[in-house]
This record gives sequence, C-alpha cells and structure tokens, in this order.
Amino acid sequence: MSFPSSVDVAIIGAGAAGLGAAHALRGSGLSVIVLEARNRLGGRAWTVQASPEITFDVGCGWLHSADKNSFVPIARALEFELNKDLPPWRERAYGNAFPQGERDDFMGAMDAFYQRLWQAAQKGKDEPASRSLEPGNRWNPMIDAISTYINGCELKDMSTLDWDAYEDSELNWRVRRGYGALIAAYGAPCPVALNCSVTLIDHSNKQVRIETSQGTMAADKVIVTVPTNLIAEEAIRFSPPLPAKVDAARGLPLGVDDKVTLALDDAEAFPREGNLRGASMRTEMGTYHIRPFGQPCIEGFFGGSFARELEAAGDGAIAAHSIDEIAGFLGDDIRRKLKPLYESRWGRDPFARGSYSHALPGHAGDRAVLAAPVDGRLFFAGEATSPNFFTTAHGARDSGERAAKEVLAALGKP
Repeated sequence: MSFPSSVDVAIIGAGAAGLGAAHALRGSGLSVIVLEARNRLGGRAWTVQASPEITFDVGCGWLHSADKNSFVPIARALEFELNKDLPPWRERAYGNAFPQGERDDFMGAMDAFYQRLWQAAQKGKDEPASRSLEPGNRWNPMIDAISTYINGCELKDMSTLDWDAYEDSELNWRVRRGYGALIAAYGAPCPVALNCSVTLIDHSNKQVRIETSQGTMAADKVIVTVPTNLIAEEAIRFSPPLPAKVDAARGLPLGVDDKVTLALDDAEAFPREGNLRGASMRTEMGTYHIRPFGQPCIEGFFGGSFARELEAAGDGAIAAHSIDEIAGFLGDDIRRKLKPLYESRWGRDPFARGSYSHALPGHAGDRAVLAAPVDGRLFFAGEATSPNFFTTAHGARDSGERAAKEVLAALGKP
C-alpha cells in the first residue's frame, strides 16, 4: 500500500501480534497501517516450500493448547486443514537409540522434576528452574535439553514463576499447509507497508513521530509488537527514552530454537510421525521428527546454547550436525538417504534476534511491565507480553487484540 504521512494508529510489526491488532481495529473508522521491516507477513511464523513434496514451517509449527487457541477458529474460517495427530514427543520412538526401558526411566525423572518445579513455584520464590533438578540425577542433562526445546534456554536461565504462569492444555494440533501460511493468509486483508523498518519512535509531542526506512510518519497512537531483543538492544529507540520498557525487555530475552528439514529417500521404509532421539545424557542434542504429515523428510530441532553454537558455525552447520547425529543413531547407511533442504537461524535474523521469550529468574513480572501502555499513546503487544500464552503465536495474536482494545478505550470508542 502507499505510505501515508499521517495515520490514527500505526502498528509496528506484521507478526501475529500486529496482525491481531490490525484485525481488531477493522471497522473502527480509524486509519491504520502496519509497518513491517521484512518483505513478508508473519514475523517468526514462516512457511516455505522446501521441495515440491515438502512444506516446512521455519518458525512456529504447532497450535499449542488447541482448545484455547484463537488461530483454530481462524484456520477453520480460512479453510486451512487442521491435523490432530498426537505429537511424537513422548510416543512412537523409532530405532534402538533410546530403548523403551530407559525412555520410561527418563520420562519418570522428567515428570518428577516438573512436580518439584511446580512445588517450588507455589512458594512464590522466583528462582532459577535448575534448582528443581534432583542433584546427581543421570537424566539432568537431557531434562535441560528439553528446556532448550520448550523455552529456548537452559534451566539456569528460566524463571520458575514464569514457567508456572504458562497455560498448557497439552492439546497440540498442526496446520497441514503450514502455520506460517495460515498467519500470512490471516494478515492478507490488513493494510501493511512491507520493507519498512522503524528506527525511532518520538513521543515528545502530542502526535507520535515515527522514523522509518521509507520516510517519517505521524500517528496519534502506536502499537509496538516487535520482539523483546529489538527493544532491549535499542534497535528501535524511543524519545524520550523508556528505560522501564528496555529493562523489562532485557528481563525477557528471546531464547533460540532452530529447525532443519532433510529430504529422506526411501521414505516409505520409515514410520510416519516417528520420533528419533538418543539417550545421549547431554544437553547438546537434537530431537527428530520422522515424516511429519507423512512427508519424505526428517525435521530436526535444536535449542538454547547449542543452537547458538550451530548458528555461529555458519550456514549448513545445523543440517550437517543433524545428519551426523542421525547416522550415529541409525548407522552410516542413512547418510546417502538424507539431503539438506532448509534450516532456520533465528538468532541471526536481524528482525527477530531469537525465537521466543523466556523470563530470566526474578523477572516473571516483566511481562506485565512490558505490556503496560505509556501516556495513552504507546501500546505494547507480542508474545512476550502475554501473561499465560507467551512463546506462542496465538498468545501474540491475542495480545495484539488486547492492545487494540486499549487504543479504542483510550479514544473513548466502544
């Protein structure tokens, strides 16, 4: 769309939060524009066609807490097919890399850890989640690996109270055409200026002045939905400064989770929706999803410090490590059946600088601080501001809707 010099409401970021805000303002009579630095919609939701046969969600892929997930009715309205197959996380182990007896022992240790973590949270002390590990338990490194997948960080960097605040109904669905494709379709009707990065939000006068790569714009209200790392590192500056927002964003850094998809020859010899993981007794490990949706591929997933190390090793390092690890589980013959197709490097993405937020120990309250409006003119949304569904696309979307309602309330509109 054309770049206006002035609008009623400017929304920074066309991820799920920004698009949720834009939808909530439709029909309000207000002029609205979404400013997006990327050349596409969706932010950290992004579906690619990795090959003619393989659809790959580079970012979020699961409709977590599907019975409470606002993207479920949206998917149905937009005629996106939902897949309700059980995730492969606990069941459907493939191969002998993780024998059932050891798997049961590990799951028992992890369930006991979660029970101790819950008990610690009930005491109201916001301590590192790692303190709930049982000293000397053989499975502690792998429990920590699970944290890197779920939280994007190791347990030492995870707030116990933040962990407890997350609502998980344990119902997880998928979108056959891709979660990123769904969110892009959801955003298609919204007024968006792509390739428009914001560098300054000047709220020193009655109207807010926004400096962007496409020029300067004035707005009465601004909804900021960018990832916390961009606020923490002041990639977008506020004038006058907002130290409370910057500090809150620093308490809610984005961890890193990365994914890779590998084409799999002779795929019919492998189970659909299988899980491959070894009893490696270390945190630096991947977990693998065999033939998601029955596609001829294996998806790998890496998190935390290990994902950062693989990113630092350069393009292709995640795929190369995945093939080495899978060959260690299934034998060297598997190498000739695997071909790298696509991998993410979210920590190196200049417009994300990570995957999703986690509260550092002692910072569980920062989500509310980040979400609070400023002077009835600046409003904040994004998964990091969600009180209970942080780290998720639907938590982000719902937060955008919440911020839009705050704008309308500030304007005295019903």
